[in-house]
Amino acid sequence: MEELLDPALGQVRVFLMHDDNKQRKLKYNLGHRRLLTFGGAYSHHIRAVARAGRRHGIETIGVIRGEEHLPLNPTLACAAACGMTLTYLDRASYRLKHTPEVHARLRERWGDVEILPEGGSNAAAVRGCAELPPEIGVDYDVVCCPVGTGGTLAGIAAGLPPGRRALGFAVLKGAGFLTGEVARLQREAYGRTWDNWSVNLDYHFGGYARSTPALDRFAAEHGVEGIYVAKMLYGVLDLARQGAFAPGTRVVAVVTGQPSTFVAACGAPTGFDSGEPR
Repeated sequence: MEELLDPALGQVRVFLMHDDNKQRKLKYNLGHRRLLTFGGAYSHHIRAVARAGRRHGIETIGVIRGEEHLPLNPTLACAAACGMTLTYLDRASYRLKHTPEVHARLRERWGDVEILPEGGSNAAAVRGCAELPPEIGVDYDVVCCPVGTGGTLAGIAAGLPPGRRALGFAVLKGAGFLTGEVARLQREAYGRTWDNWSVNLDYHFGGYARSTPALDRFAAEHGVEGIYVAKMLYGVLDLARQGAFAPGTRVVAVVTGQPSTFVAACGAPTGFDSGEPR
């Protein structure tokens, strides 16, 4: 745990907790012989599923958005090196990937598979992410995380002790639907919801995988890797500057994502991109 030092924080203290949320999301999703999941060509989730499959002897299938491009980029090369079978879905069909019709076609082709959603957010993933708060090693008032699919935030909020709050920063533009998604995921996992969380929609910087010169400068100045983590931290500092946190508030910002050694561990070149939502 390290502290983020910036004059903009004033009397607010921010601690960075590095955590591989992808592995947390998969922890309770691994009791199957064959897993099929979805992702873009630079998906952290695809890599994480491939790695978990290799470690646990599970057959994995990655349904990739768009057309195949050879040679494979480092992300997909990593997944293939871990034993994942890669297949592709045109963008129009990919937008319907959550529907029973698409699932039926995939099962017809691939047989008995457990289908994980893009980003890995389901009830089992929420239970895995709920184990994060007890591992926080400092006193805190608020836990912050990037939000793309809602699973990480849903789990963190469910695992918080009384008196603490969770604040998620949407990395997508027009992400008002995330409030309903987080609540739905909590209900599916626990049969109830919590009122100790919220989603901030103001720091998407143009939308999914988008950035701006201001965000790029911020990331460079603070040594931040990963565009979604940069959006979250920019938001935390900006809210502190505006006085949105009471003086003395202690914030834990969860730095999500895979360690930089991951691709090398899969036997493929390093240099992968920033992945997909959390």
